[in-house]
Amino acid sequence: MKINPYLIFNGDCKAAFTFYEQALQGQIEMMMTFGESPAREHFPSDYHNLIIHTRLALGDQAIMGSDTTPDRPTDDMSGCSVSLNVDSIAEAERVFGALSEDGNVQMPLEKTFWAARFGMLVDRFGVSWMVNCEKDQ
Repeated sequence: MKINPYLIFNGDCKAAFTFYEQALQGQIEMMMTFGESPAREHFPSDYHNLIIHTRLALGDQAIMGSDTTPDRPTDDMSGCSVSLNVDSIAEAERVFGALSEDGNVQMPLEKTFWAARFGMLVDRFGVSWMVNCEKDQ
């Protein structure tokens, strides 16, 4: 079993996942709009450029997401964080720096009693992240 975060956006899923592909050095394996889906005719034309589903592969893990439809907006993504566990301090610093660009650092990346580095941030798309490096390898 694998657990994959599924992030829901209010129209900026494409921009977010393009950003995450760069920041996390992953690979977008698929990105489909409502207009490209087999159910295209069931959605108003102003929904056609919204993302119905996307998948970003990160090794054998994935983050998935979509846009919600304008008639069902999401409030925000508070109360949940995506936790990234990395193997080196250098990778923790790289990922934290990339994700925090134009975002809001909640806890700076620093040594803690449980980790070589840990930090929390909310990125420019409103997604909360925790970056953790238990020990530098």
